[in-house]
Amino acid sequence: MLRIYNSLSRKIEDFKPIHPSSLQVGMYTCGPTVYDFAHIGNFRTYTTADVLKRALEYNGYEVDYIMNLTDVGHLTGDNLGDADFGEDRMEKSAKKEGKTAWEVAAFYTEAFLKDFEKLNLEKPRLFAKATDHVQEQIDLVRKLEDKGFTYQTSDGIYFDTSKFPQYGALSNLDQIKEGARVEKNPEKRHPRDFALWKFSYPNGKNRNEILKPASQRGEQVQDDKGGARPAFAKGFGEARQMEWKSPWGVGFPGWHIECSAMSMKYLGESFDIHVGGIDLRETHHPNEIAQSEAATGELFVKYWVHSAFMLVTGERMSKSLGNNYKLYDLEKDGYDPLALRYLYLQTHYRQEMNFSFASLDGAQSALHRLREAIVKFDLSQVEDTKGLADFEERFLHAVNDDLNLPQALGIMWEMMKESDGLSKVKSLLKFDRILGLDLENAHIYLQKEKTVSVPEDVQILIKERITLRKAGQYAKADHIRNRILKLGYELVDTKKGTEVRKA
Repeated sequence: MLRIYNSLSRKIEDFKPIHPSSLQVGMYTCGPTVYDFAHIGNFRTYTTADVLKRALEYNGYEVDYIMNLTDVGHLTGDNLGDADFGEDRMEKSAKKEGKTAWEVAAFYTEAFLKDFEKLNLEKPRLFAKATDHVQEQIDLVRKLEDKGFTYQTSDGIYFDTSKFPQYGALSNLDQIKEGARVEKNPEKRHPRDFALWKFSYPNGKNRNEILKPASQRGEQVQDDKGGARPAFAKGFGEARQMEWKSPWGVGFPGWHIECSAMSMKYLGESFDIHVGGIDLRETHHPNEIAQSEAATGELFVKYWVHSAFMLVTGERMSKSLGNNYKLYDLEKDGYDPLALRYLYLQTHYRQEMNFSFASLDGAQSALHRLREAIVKFDLSQVEDTKGLADFEERFLHAVNDDLNLPQALGIMWEMMKESDGLSKVKSLLKFDRILGLDLENAHIYLQKEKTVSVPEDVQILIKERITLRKAGQYAKADHIRNRILKLGYELVDTKKGTEVRKA
């Protein structure tokens, strides 16, 4: 039986579907805000979700998987501890890049999906975009308003957390102090209240002005989806690119409301698993719980699963430090995206992971060894072969113990050393249904390794080494080989000639 740590109960629990007689599992993961490339810390969380989905399916469940794409409403104040103030990340990125917010969203969504595929992450049934579900979000806010959970300020509609006694059960409320990094919002009734709908006009303006009929507010302008939206009157500030009419005036949804609206639309008012990064446990996810359960009166999610932070050589990832690496940063240095996936598996998802290029080198080398081991065999014969039951049982036991993938990898390597033949390959391919290293296509990756792009200075050294070997000067040739290795390239002498691989 799969056992998983539930952040809500703060303990490891036996996984039992919310509908006991069913093998159907509803699972939702908080996806990226598509104003920039997702970094390797983000993809650690998405890989955790992917492994959990695979483990559930390995155990016989059918997983209905949804992931959101945030393309509106996520404000820059979230970095400072208050997600209800600051610029919309999409609008800010649009100004910086000289594009429309819609173009920014489309570009980074496409980039995210490409990286998603490179890491062999299984696609959810739907990548749900916030901008495609504005009406669902408005409807949910109206429901909360009708039930008395909201109030209005000059900048939006807020959820009153004092009316939801269970608020904060998921988070460590005593560790969060409003105003520690940002100025307090004097219009909030309580520090942890949060915005459900934000007005598009600047803070402090007269709300009656923004709600005037469009003919009195200024001209109509066309948005990028072909619809007209009211522009701000002169002197009233620049109109947003992403805004919608609502019962409360022109505006846009708060960051938190999208996940509740979309997850409940596709998975029901109550579902099994919600996955996200540990940073979402303190504010975003408690807010999801409050607004969802206040609206429905039902349990929102049974199991909350959070992936820990990633450090880079012992430091937090940040743009200022220049260490918030993207997948393309690793690829241009010759690293296989699946080596990063292997690296993720080496640290338990609830432990902070320390990324370094030395550890990534080790992961790439280990992945290469697995591929070389499997291509020795004719995989067409594997189907009729029995696997190694003892190793398979131990491997599954490790996976089912709160996704203990480091232990599972250890069992896999123990099998690789102690066993040989098609039985080993049969079991290895079964393991890969969870590991997701695409070992079935190992031969394709090995062929790509052979055609690695080699810098000119390394090519010169290779030619020099070949000349030395032909002259019988093997000691000098080995010295050149070591120099090449230090430059990050490995030479493999075969009957067909010398192959060059990334070390």
